[in-house]
Amino acid sequence: MRVLFPAAFYFYRKIISLLLASAEHGSQYKHWQNWQARLPPFWVHFLLNLIWLLIGISLRLVNLTAKPPWTDEFSTLVFSLGNTFLGVPLDRAIAPDTLLQPLQLNPTASIGDVVHNLATQDNHPPLYFVLAYLWMKLFKSDGGLVSLFGARLLPAILGAASIPCVYVLGRVAFRSPLVGHLTAAMMAVSPYGVFLAQEARHYTLAILWVIGSLTCLVIATRHIQNRTPLPIWIALFWIVINALGIATHYFFTLTLCTEAVVLIFLAWLQLQTSRKFSFLFSPPWRRIYAVAIGTCVAGLIWIPILLENKNRGVLTEWIRGSRVGLDWLSPIFQALGTLIAMICLLPVESSQALVVIPSGVVMLTFFIWAVPILLRGIKIQLQHPENGMMIQVFIGVTISAIALFFIFTYFLGIDLTRGARYNFVYFPAIVILLGTSLAACWHPPQELLGRELEKNGIKTIGRWGINGKKAVILIWSMAFLSAVTVFCNLGYQKYYRPDLFVQLIQQISPVPVLIATTHKTYVHTGEMMGVAREIKLGNSLQKPLFLLAHQDQDPNTSTIALENTLNKLPRPFDLWLVNFHAPVAEAVKTCVISDTQSLPGVNGYEYELYHCQQN
Repeated sequence: MRVLFPAAFYFYRKIISLLLASAEHGSQYKHWQNWQARLPPFWVHFLLNLIWLLIGISLRLVNLTAKPPWTDEFSTLVFSLGNTFLGVPLDRAIAPDTLLQPLQLNPTASIGDVVHNLATQDNHPPLYFVLAYLWMKLFKSDGGLVSLFGARLLPAILGAASIPCVYVLGRVAFRSPLVGHLTAAMMAVSPYGVFLAQEARHYTLAILWVIGSLTCLVIATRHIQNRTPLPIWIALFWIVINALGIATHYFFTLTLCTEAVVLIFLAWLQLQTSRKFSFLFSPPWRRIYAVAIGTCVAGLIWIPILLENKNRGVLTEWIRGSRVGLDWLSPIFQALGTLIAMICLLPVESSQALVVIPSGVVMLTFFIWAVPILLRGIKIQLQHPENGMMIQVFIGVTISAIALFFIFTYFLGIDLTRGARYNFVYFPAIVILLGTSLAACWHPPQELLGRELEKNGIKTIGRWGINGKKAVILIWSMAFLSAVTVFCNLGYQKYYRPDLFVQLIQQISPVPVLIATTHKTYVHTGEMMGVAREIKLGNSLQKPLFLLAHQDQDPNTSTIALENTLNKLPRPFDLWLVNFHAPVAEAVKTCVISDTQSLPGVNGYEYELYHCQQN
């Protein structure tokens, strides 16, 4: 086995190297002369894209249902079924089946119900939920509940679809199949991409629209450079893509803002050369104005719903972070952490110091070695007469998006950096920059090699005498290993672990249990749904009860609901107060509090345990 694995890895690396070389050089590459005579170049690119696609879809499907769903996924499941959370009773003890009723298939629900429920109870546009409504009809129920596999399979497939799409973007932008393939290869193994694809949410669909819109921006940039009209069909396609993007996620408008910044930059460059404003009325710009107007019209239809969403601001309270003391620095580190995790993420979130420390050291060492290489690749491409402008376009998109995130965070009090998933608005631009830089490392232009060192006749790049091709393989391999940590729940760990919480209850409570929480929105309903689902599918507890004690402005309303419920329950039972943010009821004081400091913590569930014995 110790001999077989290195041999297999060497063979795999050789095959990929030869395919990439063929993609770059065509039939001039001597190793492929005979094969190229029989195999058209199209099939070389098709085969490579198939490899990236198979790798990407495999990483996204492994352990797809191993991790329990969390609150945002429950939102997707419920609304995509045409159901709502309003039917779940509050302020009284209910059984798990009652709490899970919104997760049951609803044959009477229609697409109209999906759209209406979202418009009146949620703060997301409906496109993805409508697609999920149609998609989940293909899957049977799982223990009487909607299929989690089916719900997560859709974003996994959409995430895998971004691999060939980003290949097209890279190839169109830089007119290089090598850039396209290395971009697709990085998209396939990006830990951030795998993370988004394994959740029953709409972000992978939004990424597809971002890729499509950036492709149109690239084409428009080239027409602006050449001063030729933008084809009508491209303009119409751009409008449709933008409209679909807004209908998928409102934050897609941030991508549109970055594109506007890039177009303003391009106009400024033309002004520097022409010294006249007449170019603003030239053919390419007139069609771009039409695209802007069409996109605005497509976005304006959502304004009434957005204004209505202001009344549901409690759903987004979690991103209004504190700005006291060192909290001012948190967004910077959160944004940096997300950027890093797009390429590399080892198990630094582990609770074991023996895992965290070596993982952190390896990641730090990797980035000390890799960042100069990637920056050098970007620098080489910037010097290239044809690629320089496109590099500036994608850098402009990335910097503009990050700047918008910090404007929202520091000036509007909405900390977008707290949600790593929101970075989908510029994630494809990062992957394109990675692929472009790696292409310069794989096959650097001879005239731009500069002061590259020579060692044993092999051109080296970066530190430790590694040549460009080996550097590309090492960077890709690190991303692949990072993707493995994600589907093993060692990276991008779930915020909520109801499976661990139910195991804890099973170990501690031999008597019936009441699990009580304070309730403000369906987010808190989702927290308890996760627990109820684990109990139902595992049959791990006997007749557990749940209490969602609703709370408006006065926290004592939850206290009163808990008091009334406890007085009606027969004893003995164990009371688990979970994420309960209200004064303790008098009836609770008749129970014996357990020392929970010796018990393990559970992600997403802060708990206190009371043993309520017979009177």
